[in-house]
Amino acid sequence: MTSLQKKCRDIVLENLPLRAALMVEFLLYHRRFPNLDRPVTFNEKVEHRKLFDRDPRLPPLADKVLAKEHVARVLGSEWIIPTLWCGQALPPRSERHWPIPYVLKGRHGSSMNLFIHCRQDEDWASIECITSKWLRARYGGPSREWLYSQLQPGLLVEPNLGSTLSPPPDYKVFVFAGRAHLIQVDEGRGVDHKQWFYDLDWKRQLFEYACPAGPVDLSPPASLDKMLWAAERLGKPFPFVRVDLYEIDARPLFGELTFYPNAGRIGFKPKAVDAELGRLWALDYQPAPIAKNASTTN
Repeated sequence: MTSLQKKCRDIVLENLPLRAALMVEFLLYHRRFPNLDRPVTFNEKVEHRKLFDRDPRLPPLADKVLAKEHVARVLGSEWIIPTLWCGQALPPRSERHWPIPYVLKGRHGSSMNLFIHCRQDEDWASIECITSKWLRARYGGPSREWLYSQLQPGLLVEPNLGSTLSPPPDYKVFVFAGRAHLIQVDEGRGVDHKQWFYDLDWKRQLFEYACPAGPVDLSPPASLDKMLWAAERLGKPFPFVRVDLYEIDARPLFGELTFYPNAGRIGFKPKAVDAELGRLWALDYQPAPIAKNASTTN
């Protein structure tokens, strides 16, 4: 699909009535219409959430700054990546003295990241152009992801994790009704993106999702048990959430909470996985109160 075709598609999807937009979107990406009223598969339930779920807790938990405050309350401040700066627009150039390496991010959506590894990367004219586009963008508009429409656009700066030029692995835990069921691992984003799936015993699951599967098996992170504890604690109030985490020097750190993975647009290979995960997502799940910090892990 060309960039012009994508732009036309997005304009159409953003301006259709919500239910019609979700029907057309699903047809474009999955070659069939979804059952929005009685969803069965995981991706149908993502679309169902976009259509019906207006839980007021979701938007603050998708804001990259506010989510840290929540996680610090629930898990403890040691789980948080420090925020070096945040605001609704870049400060004057004379005030941009963040310690290198760092990451400049959009706080109101995904795929808004600029990695600054050295002073030569600080091409401010280019960075200002890119961040201006981020701030103007209505993230989640064409895919009709409601919670992002409730967020105030903004920027933040964090220290760059790890010691290499590529981001550290992402550990993404699929949590259904407070129980972890699946771990997705992503490496090489922006370079040679590969993906793995494991069960809770770190047994490889042989299916593909958003990008090619990694060619060789991975060792489990040293902090896997703590990651699963944290993911279940953060996920307990919701029928489904994906909890994204990192591990640096055997220490687990919170990344973000994802309520609409890939906007429900990406299919699983084989397709049976979509139905298997869908069975875990109970639409009638009664949310539990968000717990306060217990600060200790097992």
